[in-house]
Amino acid sequence: MSRSAHPAGPRHADVLPEGHYSAPPADLNRLDPKVWARTVGRNDEGQATVGGLSVTELAEEFGTPAYFLDEADFRARCRAWADAFGQEADVFYAGKAFLSRAVVRWLKEEGLNLDVCSAGELSTALSAGMPPERIAYHGNNKSHEEIRRAVEVGVGRIVLDSFQEIARVAHIAESLGKRQRVQIRVTVGVEAHTHEFIATAHEDQKFGIALAGGQAAEAVRRALKLDGLELIGIHSHIGSQIFDMAGFEVSARRVVQLLAEVRDEHGIELPEIDLGGGLGIAYTSDDDPREPHHIAKALNEIVTRECESAGLATPRISVEPGRAIVGPTAFTLYEVGTVKPLEGLRTYVSVDGGMSDNIRTALYDAEYSVALVSRTSEAEPILSRVVGKHCESGDIVVRDAFLPADIAPGDLIAVPATGAYCRSMASNYNHALRPPVVAVRDGEARVIVRRETEEDLLRLDVG
Repeated sequence: MSRSAHPAGPRHADVLPEGHYSAPPADLNRLDPKVWARTVGRNDEGQATVGGLSVTELAEEFGTPAYFLDEADFRARCRAWADAFGQEADVFYAGKAFLSRAVVRWLKEEGLNLDVCSAGELSTALSAGMPPERIAYHGNNKSHEEIRRAVEVGVGRIVLDSFQEIARVAHIAESLGKRQRVQIRVTVGVEAHTHEFIATAHEDQKFGIALAGGQAAEAVRRALKLDGLELIGIHSHIGSQIFDMAGFEVSARRVVQLLAEVRDEHGIELPEIDLGGGLGIAYTSDDDPREPHHIAKALNEIVTRECESAGLATPRISVEPGRAIVGPTAFTLYEVGTVKPLEGLRTYVSVDGGMSDNIRTALYDAEYSVALVSRTSEAEPILSRVVGKHCESGDIVVRDAFLPADIAPGDLIAVPATGAYCRSMASNYNHALRPPVVAVRDGEARVIVRRETEEDLLRLDVG
């Protein structure tokens, strides 16, 4: 690979522009285990490895860009969540984070349930052998056809998201001679993201039925009157990438208050509550996510305390980790194409992918880490911006990071923690071909979602 010299961008903290970065790390060659999959390391040649295979040999076999998923890490995280919550709770993997038939089989084997929110996700789950009773169906606008199929195959629960849907699911279930198990998704007035939460005035969203104004209580009344529905509980989801449990405490208190109102009005205690997902992961070394057993302990204590205060039996708890399971298990591997220093600003490092394989930076201003992985380097760090090859100025993969000053075309760099919402939100912008997902385990690698081809694109173009 070429190591041609080029003028470097700024290197010292006192001349760095404002941005989303910390000070340069002490060792650019270190792969922080907090943000990388568990089997990732470096071999004696300085190349990053995963599952015993080097990124160089992986790139040669599968090309770049590509997502490489540490199967052993994925399975270990599934087991950690299942063990943390035990037999008295349910863990539903949120399929929207990333779903494939291989993932469904791993979930089934490791004892997790599955949350889907579209006909495509349901088809994927069923085709890979997930028992329908272990599937929950979400969505704010499920079509008649989607609901009918879900009821026909016998999904374990449908999460009702509106008054219209309460009637719609009941009608379809009755027409099929079935009684469908359902939960009602409520909006509890809590919004939580990362380290902060706000406890009021967040009913303004498309999901759920608001607690405010008695709407959720009315939804319960309607559901209990319909023969086609078996109301088993209440569902709540308060945000994404959450590290602080305080938002869950406020949410649980409000959900339990609704359960108490249901008991007082209808004389029944609903047996389940689902507290949703949104648990955070480490995208950078500054992030500090909680382990599953800490989360389980905190949620169980919160719900038990609130139910005891309300004089209720503690309901069965469900949670829906998606990102928290698959996010840390994968990284995206790129090849550097051009390196463009801007004196006094930063160095732009262009790779062979971009916003078509990771839209989150452009969409959410998400922060990621990045590392040179095809070799080690003792060069000093330079402030860099990793960008893609698309015709958009906002085509940014990593907004601000430090890479070695001798970064050059042909180098391989990798962005960790891309298992969630990268392949699932990938696009064909500029007619880019969506990358493959390659599972790596114990020295073996196999494609679980193949790379798109030009034939795939043209096959849909029938004009």
